[in-house]
This record gives sequence, C-alpha cells and structure tokens, in this order.
Amino acid sequence: MIRKIYLIRHAAVIKPNEKSFFGSTELMLSSVGISQAKRLSDFFSEIPLKSVYCSSLKRAMDTAEIIADKCYKSYGIVKEFDEISLGEWEGKSFSEIKEKYPLEFAKRGLDIYNYKTPGGESFHEVQNRAYSAFESIINNTNGDILIVSHSGVNKVILSKILRVDLQKCFGMEQKYACINIINIHGDSYNVSNRNINIQV
Repeated sequence: MIRKIYLIRHAAVIKPNEKSFFGSTELMLSSVGISQAKRLSDFFSEIPLKSVYCSSLKRAMDTAEIIADKCYKSYGIVKEFDEISLGEWEGKSFSEIKEKYPLEFAKRGLDIYNYKTPGGESFHEVQNRAYSAFESIINNTNGDILIVSHSGVNKVILSKILRVDLQKCFGMEQKYACINIINIHGDSYNVSNRNINIQV
C-alpha cells in the first residue's frame, strides 16, 4: 500500500520590494497568500489526511491552520521544519550584504550547502534537522499526511529523497503554496507530481 506525504510550501507573504535575506524572520501571509491557503484547503478537503504538521514560523502555521480547519484536523508544530536561520543577515537586503561583506557574500554563492552566515546555520545543518524530523514522523505515523514548510526546507528534504546533490538542488522550483507529493511504498520513496501550483 502506498502512503502519500504532501510536502507544501507556505502561501505567499508580505515582504519588502527589495530582495532580502529572510529565513527565520517572521512574515505575515499576504491577501494573495490567504487566498492560496484557502485554495489549498479546498484541495485537501477531498483527501483523507491522517495528520497535518507545520514549522513553528507564523507563515507556515497560518497556512496549516486554514488547511486543517477545512479538513477538521488539528496540526502539530515541528520546529525542525523552520526555515534556515540566517543570523546577522536576517532581514538585510542582498545589496547591503554584498556591499558590506563582499567576500562572505561570494563564499556563500560558491558553497551554499556548507556556508554558515554569522550567527546562523548552514543548509547542511538544516538538512540534518529537517530530514531527521521528517523520518521520525514517517516512522511514527500511518496514512497520508501533510507538512507545511518552507522553500529551503522542502529542497533539502527532496534532495535527500531524490538523491540529488544539494548544491545542484537549489534550481528546484518551490513556488508559494506548491505541493510536492512523496509516495512511500515500504522503504522506497519517490516523488511524483512535484511542484503542483495553487493559482489564485
């Protein structure tokens, strides 16, 4: 029997126009994001989910709450699914970091998997914590489940499942409110219908 794990990215958020570093920074869902979450809730209301999980960041919790409410489910908060912490770079624009810390900015571009921002963490560390939590949930639950997480976290989980080098994995598209379907049969994982997009 095949289990389905629906790994989704939270819905769209309000953020500054200038491209900035946002990892563990709290962001609110935008009006578009709320509409996307409602579309997700309609989609999943037809699917017999056993449980719903999300990261501890507000944008993920708000998305999960809208979905879970329509599905008559509670949701569990898993901090290990939080987006990467960027430490001292959180909330700062790319242009500011590039100007003030050109060597560090370049180092991150060359090895985004292992590079750790000052006071933050690397994607290698994110992969270790997020995938461990993912496996723990799989091993201790049954039936089809939904996980609301973040672009970076989804990519590190999918790269592990697909056995794709994480350094190359960052080209993997993860739009707001996208759905990745992970099929589990015994000890075998595969990903189908990756990146279904909820349009509004």
